[in-house]
Amino acid sequence: MSLLWIPLLTLTGMLVPFLTASLGRKLSTLATMVAPVIALCLILSHLPVLFDGVVITSSMAWLPQIGLDLAFRLDGLTLLFALLILGIGSLILFYAGYYLSAKEKDSRFFAFMLLFMTAMLGIVMADNLLLMWLFWELTSISSFLLIGFWGHRSDARRGARMALTVTGTGGLILLVGILMIGDVVGSFAMEDVLASGQLLRQSENYPLILTLVLLGAFTK
Repeated sequence: MSLLWIPLLTLTGMLVPFLTASLGRKLSTLATMVAPVIALCLILSHLPVLFDGVVITSSMAWLPQIGLDLAFRLDGLTLLFALLILGIGSLILFYAGYYLSAKEKDSRFFAFMLLFMTAMLGIVMADNLLLMWLFWELTSISSFLLIGFWGHRSDARRGARMALTVTGTGGLILLVGILMIGDVVGSFAMEDVLASGQLLRQSENYPLILTLVLLGAFTK
């Protein structure tokens, strides 16, 4: 099964809280948890292979003209973060179903939370630097929506604007660094980049590339 289904599950799950809102808070909350729990089960189904040290990859051509593919990978480190994202994310959804006031638009919060989970999954699973950057920027948008959820409060609006400004700017800085990496390596595929460490270090632009990537990461 393509690894693409894992982030797709949490992404399409954004529709569930709106479709089930009429069922009541508790049932809607449980229904909303179904997509990330299924995604979590799909991750766990790969455990035997991962424990053997195998790296699972899947790729689909998207925009080959610029080197952007829908490429995903699953290894030990990816497994760890995916379990944290889906496990803790599902618990947050369950908790929010009881924490939020009955007057709150909980469907909107659940959708924002699932969007954030999708973005985080995309970052840790992406096997293409440009694809990783797209999910990276999606975290900026979803963070803005979550922080500004209580839009009637001035501190929430101010915090959301600040988060979007800082992370959005950092994302553009990171993109420049990624484009420079692709120029040196000749590919944005994660496997090619990881295998080209010596080539990158020998590049005269290496200090600049390193600075740009670190600045982009620090803004998160």
